[in-house]
Amino acid sequence: MLVLVAPGQGAQTPGFLSPWLDLPGAADRLAGWSDTVGLDLVHYGTKADADEIRDTKVAQPLLVAAGLLSAGELGLFGNGGTGRPDAVAGHSVGEITAAVLAGVLSEQDALSFVAARGRAMAEAAAVTETGMSAVLGGDQDTVLAHLTGLDLTPANINGAGQIVAAGTLEQLGVLAEQRPEGSRVRPLAVAGAFHTAHMAPAVAALEALAPNLTVADPSLPYVSNADGQKVDKGAEVVRRLVTQVSHPVRWDLCMETFKQLGVTAIIEVSPGGTLVGLAKRALPGVRTLALKTPEHLAAARELAAETAGNSPQGAPADSIPQDATEEHPQR
Repeated sequence: MLVLVAPGQGAQTPGFLSPWLDLPGAADRLAGWSDTVGLDLVHYGTKADADEIRDTKVAQPLLVAAGLLSAGELGLFGNGGTGRPDAVAGHSVGEITAAVLAGVLSEQDALSFVAARGRAMAEAAAVTETGMSAVLGGDQDTVLAHLTGLDLTPANINGAGQIVAAGTLEQLGVLAEQRPEGSRVRPLAVAGAFHTAHMAPAVAALEALAPNLTVADPSLPYVSNADGQKVDKGAEVVRRLVTQVSHPVRWDLCMETFKQLGVTAIIEVSPGGTLVGLAKRALPGVRTLALKTPEHLAAARELAAETAGNSPQGAPADSIPQDATEEHPQR
């Protein structure tokens, strides 16, 4: 069983789109999407520095565009596709990418939606000085109880020993000094407490936009961040896309669903690395590949075809470039 996943904010790095622009038609697709989102995606994906692409208004459309571009080049969909995924999922903003791959939203509607999401979340974050910190290691129940005691929200429960706490900068400062037993704390370079009550104004903005979207039911299983469950109605997918900006991401439950479904392979679209890193620890034995650059396309197609039983055994796992599994804290 093959699952195609899309990363969330924090996976982007300066210049990560540069190699993709060498592919025929890629620059034209990005130019069209740039018009839709009102940003020069080519500039931000090739020349902008880390601070520029950290901006929520920029990062979110950039990530969805990168995911769609790389998934399209992978060629698993449509009449000529081989090794079609058995399910899709995305982390936070990556759920919008997954919604397109599942046929729930068109590319244009998804990009319009994510542009509005990025703007609304940036505006909500400007109200109060808030942020996020990754808590790495430690017993999960102990960490969650500790965060509750500090009045922090476990905004992302990612599994594999990674929980992202969110709240005011003062609360996060206390967390840095009073770490949960057996853990370390890493502040994240984000502009707000995403997936918490601080994002309530963004929910209202997206609720107003949602009726303008053209929505279809998923054409393949769509696994939701809210609870790790499969969602089979397009309207429910969109409802969850709206409410998730102020609710915790349960990627741990998504991975539990992958396990229950019998997943044997996971491919993460660009800029991949984070989610396959989590899967390597939480889902031992599952083959993983991060589609970081076009150099990984051949190996990804081979893995997809093998998973679907459409080709003989191909490249062994150790033939996949090592940088295809680099991990960053996900939020």
